[in-house]
Order: sequence, then structure tokens, then C-alpha cells
Amino acid sequence: MNLRTLGKTGYEVSEIGLGTWQLGESFGALNDQTAEDILKTARRLDVNFWDTADVYGGGQSESRIGAFKDKKGVFVATKLGRGSQFPGLKGYNRKNVKESLVGSLKRIGGETLDLAQLHCIPTDVLRDGEIFSILDDLRDEGLMRHYGASIENVEEALICLKAPGIATLQIIFNLFRQDYAGEVLPLAAKQNVGIIVRLPLASGLLSGKWNKDTTFDEKDHRNFNRDGKFFNVGETFSGLPFAKGIELVEDIKHLAPKGLPLSQFALRWLLDHPAVSTIIAGVTKPSQLEANVAATKVDPIEPAVTEELKDWYERKVRKEIRGRI
Repeated sequence: MNLRTLGKTGYEVSEIGLGTWQLGESFGALNDQTAEDILKTARRLDVNFWDTADVYGGGQSESRIGAFKDKKGVFVATKLGRGSQFPGLKGYNRKNVKESLVGSLKRIGGETLDLAQLHCIPTDVLRDGEIFSILDDLRDEGLMRHYGASIENVEEALICLKAPGIATLQIIFNLFRQDYAGEVLPLAAKQNVGIIVRLPLASGLLSGKWNKDTTFDEKDHRNFNRDGKFFNVGETFSGLPFAKGIELVEDIKHLAPKGLPLSQFALRWLLDHPAVSTIIAGVTKPSQLEANVAATKVDPIEPAVTEELKDWYERKVRKEIRGRI
């Protein structure tokens, strides 16, 4: 597995990481054996960056990671700020932040958290800036070694990059969300802020395996949140209407080298950005993780194809995205 430095953390992390929201039962009901098999596969493939959050299954994802014994050399990143313990803008205070981090540390185990990330908190809280001072203090107390932020749009990324303590940014970046390549990635590289890519396959659209008749379980966010009724619309299909996303996928399938799955082509496009530190794609079975890791062995995309993808995004995709980009 190829390694990249995760910004100012200094961590050498795998190019393909592991998103573990599926390890919380409320996000897919994976049983204990399947969850353990996924983590074992991650170890076998040298996937050493695991991303979780306090709200994934009400802490179950963190607890399953904490109970997994073979974590030597693994960096576990968790998130805070999206749960009911943060009511309204005033809920993002030192007491609530500390209690959340202490709870995560108990579930994950160890003496301190490797990385704690704000979890898509309100833009106004980021603008205010007090949240960063709180995290500075709690980092200095030893609750975590580093902190970062998972954000929803370019504006929030630029706000976070003004905070000296920010070590990482977790962003929605994929072939359907290319704007970060313009301003955010160069600035993050200049400031030595690590970039963690989430939703690299646009909730599975970029797997290329679906059609307009594909359906999802009623508890799947790709069913109940496809129009942003429950949380940010950009979290589901990168903000694209499902049918339009299927149509756009058909536009680019021919650009992938013959025999290469579209999913690996999409991951390779991300890996071709030097500012990207690691890519976290959630999986529900070990074989999906194996397929993701295979993308690291694929040759870089030809520059002419990269330019064609950029032009396609500007002409056909960007105008279809709902919500703030």
C-alpha cells in the first residue's frame, strides 16, 4: 500500500482509508462478524487510516473499532458535533465538546485520540471561531493529538483554513464535485493541511453499476435523503438528482480504460491530486475494500482525459448540483 503524509499530523497513512459509518447498526445493520471481517481485511491490505464518528450507530462504530485488538500502526480518526448533545449554536461549548471527546476516547480506547474532527457543524459556528480555541485547549490537555474538520462546501473549507490549529480537512470531492481542486487543495497544500476525501464515489453513483430503476432500502439515506429532507443534500449523490446522476455516469464510462471498473477510474482521478492524503470509502463487505485498494495500482489518468473530465464537469455537472458547493 502506498503511503502519504497526512498534513501537519505527520502520520503516514494509506492512500485508501476505511470509512466506518456502516459499522454502526443504524447505517446498515452489519453484524459483528461482518464488521470484524472488514477490519481484518483492512489490516491485511495495510489500510491504516480508519474514520469513524460518535454518532455512527450511537457509538457502535467506535466501540467495534475499540474492541478490535489488532490496531498496531492504525490511525483512528473520529468526529464530533453532529449529535443531540450539541443543541443549537450555543451547544458548541467547551463542556459539550469535551464530554463528546471523552466518550469517544472511552469507546475507541488508548490514552489520546489520534485525530478529532468537527462533524459538519453549522457554518456560523465555524465563522465565530471560538470552536477552534476550544479544540486548541483540549488538544493541549491531551484529549487528542490533532484536530480537523469535516465540512460541506468550499466556503467552510476556506474558513477552517484560517485556523492555525487545523491539521486536516475532510471534504466531499469526486468527479461530481470538482470545485475543491481550484482554490482549496492548493491552499491546503501550502499550509500543510491534510486532505481526507469522503464520498469519493458519490454515494455509489460512480460505481457505474446502477440504472434509473435501482432502488434502496427504506432506511438507506440514498432513499430517504435523496432530496435533502433529513440532512445536507450534498451528502447523498453529491447533491445530484438520482436520475441525472445516472445519466451523467453514462457520459463518462467510455473514458475509463477498457476493463477498468468506473469506481477504480474515479478513485484514480482522486489519487492523481497530490494534495489528497487519503480516500475514505465506506464498505459493507471485504471485497469492496479490496476493489478500492486495487485503484492504487492503476496508472495515472492521461492529462488529456483529465482535462476532458474538468470540462465535462463545468459544462454538464455543476449546474445540476443542489445545495452549496
